[in-house]
Amino acid sequence: MKLKFWRQDLRLAHTWTIARGSVNEGQVVMVELTDDAGNSGIGESAPIERYHESVDTVEAFCRQVQAARLSFADVPGTMAYLDTVAPGNMAAKCAINIALLDGAAKRAEKPIYDFLGLGFREQHHVTSFSIGIDKPDVIRQKVLAAEKYPVLKLKIGVPEEKAILAALREVAPDKPVRVDANEGWRTKEEALDRLEWLAADGRIQFVEQPMPASTDPKDLVWLKERSPMLLFADEAYHVAEDVAHCAECYHGVNVKLAKTGGVSGGFDALSAARKLGLKTMIGCMLETSVLISAAGHLAELCDYLDIDGNLLITNDPYLGVTADKGILSFASAPEKTGLRVRLRN
Repeated sequence: MKLKFWRQDLRLAHTWTIARGSVNEGQVVMVELTDDAGNSGIGESAPIERYHESVDTVEAFCRQVQAARLSFADVPGTMAYLDTVAPGNMAAKCAINIALLDGAAKRAEKPIYDFLGLGFREQHHVTSFSIGIDKPDVIRQKVLAAEKYPVLKLKIGVPEEKAILAALREVAPDKPVRVDANEGWRTKEEALDRLEWLAADGRIQFVEQPMPASTDPKDLVWLKERSPMLLFADEAYHVAEDVAHCAECYHGVNVKLAKTGGVSGGFDALSAARKLGLKTMIGCMLETSVLISAAGHLAELCDYLDIDGNLLITNDPYLGVTADKGILSFASAPEKTGLRVRLRN
């Protein structure tokens, strides 16, 4: 097996701001695996600074990997090997896992969703479109530009959040909205006050990560018991082993492949949450269509989708799953098997 990896610069359509900071551009790491028979697979890593990962750590991990230990024929065994290379590094493992499954599913002549036994229903799965924190006049412009998307996701968790929501509602008074506080509310009392304010809107579907993931579970349970809104864990949910804590403290979970170590870990994390009766969502970072398509293959395990990272950039090098009017589709995907992605001409 040969392992190739390289950085890919991403240009954002707008400055991207959440409660923890702002960026004007992004970088991901692409991975390609090729075996001696000419079979290949592609993957992507979108490292998250919040978890002390970067393109540098991803590349450092890839340099430690012995390519001869990787196999399309044994994805679980290969992932077990990767865990011996270094602990953590979930974003790097994510890229290699996606490339492994891409190659394995191609060898089986199936798309990944069929390779995993999930299937994919066309015209069924709807992704939200994200609106980052900004000044009210820019919020209005962003919401107008996103008119074709039936569900919005709004980033808040900052002192100006009431003005931000008001600006959105000036343009889209009745559109369903999902809210992400990104750990921005520091006390359970503050969080409850904000949740009651959001509930009064009447069209907010749920709230992600209202308080820091490190919050005392007793405070999270207190908030869950009193919340008028569904609460989803994001920063608090990484892998399937986190599910008991999240079942106690939240109503649902947001799974991101960069946190779970790829599609295999995402499958396990979503399945574990569903078994305990939690609502499930799959999310994303700023990503190309490689990682977004990988997430799309798990859509059948999700109640909600937030996989719009490729829609927020202007230079996506790949073609894969589409989201016209927010509806996820592989119908026009350029490939029929594996990840169903290829490089743009």
